[in-house]
Amino acid sequence: MTRGIPVLGVEPAANVAEAAKKKEIDTKIAFFGEKTALDLIAEGWKADLIIGNNVLAHVPDLNDFVKGLKLLLKPTGLITMEFPHLVQLMQLNQFDTIYHEHFSYFSFLAVEQVFARHGMKLFDVEELSTHGGSLRIYACHNDDTSKSVQVRAEELKSRENAVGFGQLNHYLSFGLQVEATKRKLLSFLITAKQEGKRVVGYGAPAKGNTLLNYCGVRTDLLDYTVDRSPHKQGHFLPGVHIPIYEPDRVRDTRPDYLLILPWNIRQEVMQQMSYIREWGGRFVVPIPEVQVYS
Repeated sequence: MTRGIPVLGVEPAANVAEAAKKKEIDTKIAFFGEKTALDLIAEGWKADLIIGNNVLAHVPDLNDFVKGLKLLLKPTGLITMEFPHLVQLMQLNQFDTIYHEHFSYFSFLAVEQVFARHGMKLFDVEELSTHGGSLRIYACHNDDTSKSVQVRAEELKSRENAVGFGQLNHYLSFGLQVEATKRKLLSFLITAKQEGKRVVGYGAPAKGNTLLNYCGVRTDLLDYTVDRSPHKQGHFLPGVHIPIYEPDRVRDTRPDYLLILPWNIRQEVMQQMSYIREWGGRFVVPIPEVQVYS
């Protein structure tokens, strides 16, 4: 509001909404959808811009959510959404990002159909590096002639069609690819243990839990993991019951390998933990397949 532009947040988690309010952002505590959109309209709200970063994949009722976007958007308004790109997920074998928080995984072709069903068009898109590869889409009403479909939107559609994302059979090979990755990781960990090597983990992200539980990796193959978050230290990874310690434990125990579970920030982790090279320690990245870095 410092520039005279009214801003409203919609957030279902009361504690998160409270944090936004402390920053003087007017926030409504509610799940967004058709009903919430109608309530906001009744209160006098209509949006020139609707932003949803890493929200769309978490929505349980996708059509209700997009219907709400349609209702709340002004005739020449703009919607921008960011979400992990399904093409990157499959091509880079990022199966560990498939977990309980996500209800949907979108290609540009798929999300275009969702918005089209509710009378909206995607007129532009950006490809981002975040979360292992994401899309930022731009949408408007079908009858909004002020916004024409951009070349990069058409180009991305053509690329997705060319590699098969418009055909069901393209998705059926993904399971075989995932199974191969599981075998490669287990083979590496078993061989390391048989050679008397010590392997520990770095990080306790959701993707790491998916990977370790799917592969059946427990403390017989991974001694422990470390995480910088004090909220995770002193606890155990769900399912596999691998203990979580503070990062200094790595220096104390001098493992042979450090398995980086948040592989999307591997460069940052390798820089932060570079001291393991002092005793010949090496880094292991499991996705898209097992790679060892000295």
